[in-house]
Amino acid sequence: MPSTRAEISYRSWGLALCATGALLSATAAGAANRGGLPEAQRIYQQDRAACISGETNQDRATCLREAGAALQEARRRGLDDGDAEFERNRLLRCDRQPPEDRPDCVRRMNGEGFTSGSVEGGGIYRELVVPVVPRERN
Repeated sequence: MPSTRAEISYRSWGLALCATGALLSATAAGAANRGGLPEAQRIYQQDRAACISGETNQDRATCLREAGAALQEARRRGLDDGDAEFERNRLLRCDRQPPEDRPDCVRRMNGEGFTSGSVEGGGIYRELVVPVVPRERN
């Protein structure tokens, strides 16, 4: 019995998806064998397994495409966990301080001294006690 146009289209789409998945796997495996990004590869394999098992809220094709795109971006060093931005913002707070107070501010931002509070609670309080040697009077 001849296949309908819709069945042929569906089969073609399914074959294309399988070929794309195989290509992504082969490419990722090749990068891992070359000593590429083992952590990114491990995450990709976990994401891919979740896609295939249906554990995500996405359809399988979209999930696999996103997992592959994340791996590709990691290879290009395009993924950032935000630490660099956090570090830059953390020290920018000290730029508004008078020049003589900036070193102490940087020390507080680096974790020296006493810290209390939380963002959820309305703010973080950082205190650093620095002994000051009195100057002699004339």
